[in-house]
Amino acid sequence: MHASSLPAWIYTDPHFFELERARIFRQAWHIMGHVNDVPGAGDYITLDILGERVVTLRDAAGVVRSFHNVCRHRASRLAPDARGSCGSRLVCPYHAWTYGLDGRLVGVPSWQGFEDLDKAVHGLQPVLQEIFHGFIFVRFETGLPSVAEMMAPYAAELEPYALTALVPQGRVTLRPRDVNWKTIADNYADGLHIPVAHPGLSRLFGTSYRIEARDWVDKMSGVLQPAASARWSERAYLALLSQLDTVPAEQRQLWAYYKLWPNVAFDVYPDQVDFMQFIPLSPTQTLIREIAYVHPDASREMRAARYLNWRINRQVNAEDTALIAGVQGGMTSSSYTTGPLSPHEVCLRAFADRMRALIPQARLGRAPVAPGQSAP
Repeated sequence: MHASSLPAWIYTDPHFFELERARIFRQAWHIMGHVNDVPGAGDYITLDILGERVVTLRDAAGVVRSFHNVCRHRASRLAPDARGSCGSRLVCPYHAWTYGLDGRLVGVPSWQGFEDLDKAVHGLQPVLQEIFHGFIFVRFETGLPSVAEMMAPYAAELEPYALTALVPQGRVTLRPRDVNWKTIADNYADGLHIPVAHPGLSRLFGTSYRIEARDWVDKMSGVLQPAASARWSERAYLALLSQLDTVPAEQRQLWAYYKLWPNVAFDVYPDQVDFMQFIPLSPTQTLIREIAYVHPDASREMRAARYLNWRINRQVNAEDTALIAGVQGGMTSSSYTTGPLSPHEVCLRAFADRMRALIPQARLGRAPVAPGQSAP
């Protein structure tokens, strides 16, 4: 008997979305960026997610810290931009309360009448933080293992990429999608659609694409095939990879993808590393947050490889955008409740099992009837 996918109603239901906020995303690790996004004292990055605001900044001693991006006086946003520098102090734009880079409240204008205020208890509220291979993660409640524990099955194979030394290439891109966050997460870990819907990846990988599911992370990977492609961009990219020395030879032909529960994904290429974060905005709206990181190599060959990587994946992303829109639209059909899962769909099975364990309502084929309402 085949396992079944998650029921369609949880991809559109506002009540289930609120359960996800409380039972999944409060404990989830959210990626802020990389330590090299904040290279100097006063440099900061911010993230708004599910009603929370976070700022991560580097202090004068070089320590990277994360705080709620909320003034302790009247809840104003402190750091205004996605990325910037506040100098030696973080100053509230509303009433000019001033915080040190370590989060301490260091100044309140004298004319505001707070002479007896205990500054020591009105510093910025810290956010739980973990740095994994240079990437900064935060969460709002305990519950899940550490990021290092979750990623432990793949720690050894990530070492050669020297992730801590990466620097950002450009800025974070935000891509709104009118789909549920799970639709994107499902598609990312779905291996069956690769030979059907991604002709470019099929040319590059041949039959080498593999998927596997561990307790907290899924891995998808493909080995780039040496056979000459009919596409000049793919032929040129494969030729350039053979010249790179940033990773060992056996990894120069490998594209690997890791999806950390529940909504953070890393695309690990020989020439760059990207992260994607699927930020839920509503039951049917998600913001994809993404950026590429690279080793500071200015060679012409490396720049060309990164351009060709972008060119190839631009088409893949366009194909996936159409696919997830089609799936999300089908979730509202009266003809669909759940579908069978193949034994090969190990990542989707693991994801569905975890959802049902955390939120038992996900076991229901249809949305429960609220008190005072009649069944449809």
